[in-house]
Amino acid sequence: MDETNATPDDAARTVRRVVERIEKAAVVDREVLQTMLAAVLARGHVLLEDVPGTGKTVTARVIAESMGLEFKRIQFTPDLLPSDVTGSMIYDEQAGEFEFAEGPVFTNVVLADEINRAPPKTQAALLEAMEERQVSVDGTTYDLPEPFVVVATQNPIEQEGTFRLPEAQRDRFSVKTSLGYPDRDGELGLLERRANRRSLSPSVDPIASPEAVRVLQDMTEDVTVDEKVRGYIIDLARKTRADRRADTGVSPRGVQRVFEAVRAAALIDGRSYVTPDDVKRLARPTMAHRIVLTTEATVEGVEKRAVVRHAVNAVDVPAVAPGSDEPETDPETGAAADPETDGVRRPEDSSDAGAEPEADSAPPRNR
Repeated sequence: MDETNATPDDAARTVRRVVERIEKAAVVDREVLQTMLAAVLARGHVLLEDVPGTGKTVTARVIAESMGLEFKRIQFTPDLLPSDVTGSMIYDEQAGEFEFAEGPVFTNVVLADEINRAPPKTQAALLEAMEERQVSVDGTTYDLPEPFVVVATQNPIEQEGTFRLPEAQRDRFSVKTSLGYPDRDGELGLLERRANRRSLSPSVDPIASPEAVRVLQDMTEDVTVDEKVRGYIIDLARKTRADRRADTGVSPRGVQRVFEAVRAAALIDGRSYVTPDDVKRLARPTMAHRIVLTTEATVEGVEKRAVVRHAVNAVDVPAVAPGSDEPETDPETGAAADPETDGVRRPEDSSDAGAEPEADSAPPRNR
């Protein structure tokens, strides 16, 4: 990619090569992989929740390797201290003074492995790093490298001896997703890759550089979002807040993170503008983890993604024509046309085509 005069097509081509390079080492669903890369380009962070052995660590490492980024892994344990993450002041006998020794957080991609196994005080050590891209120790602030991405993992089936992430910290992750089990062909491919290498863990050569990643992040900032699409994001968030099953819906900070992620998703597709489909595609991984369910909904086994799915089904999808402030209209009927299908947008088009029927639809909460 020509970093001095890059276009959205160049960005999409670079990301496609990165994805192909990652897939040589890890078996990951491409949609999940693109969601994670969207968080990287949006200067966000990723929360991976999945059972052991699905390749969370390998995926995080090969993403860093393929993009030429420095990678460090922190194994979170109950006895891990905040200084073990951020660094601490160490006395230098020769100089006769204290100097700062950087912790493992000073890198481009940090894998916070099993982050819920560390106590809240240690989990909170990442808060400033994730939000401000800096670390404060003994009143002195130290800037972190750029790019900086935290990929945290959680094991959902082992809760003994764990500490649930506070809502304030979950809200700082741009996306939350899971890798899941590969299909049979994927596992056969996994064994084929293992048969063709002599090392236990796969690795890849870089296809990009930290400078190229920074260019992609800057290009993400230039992606345009139509006023109607912005309103669509806000309406989805407000719908989650009004749901009677949600004690807390998507926050204003969450709205900004969704906005940033969908811009990155558009760039990955080679576009300089966001469509409503980008928002629908990323609604669940960017919104569900920000929702706090009521006690009754938790007891009833309601899932957070059901609240997001209900919002996607309930909110009308705006008809937006790229490069135009007004939606296109059908010359015969005058109705708003869907730019994706070049046809008239009908009421049923506002539902999430890929969503399950909303059997547990919830009326708005009375406020």
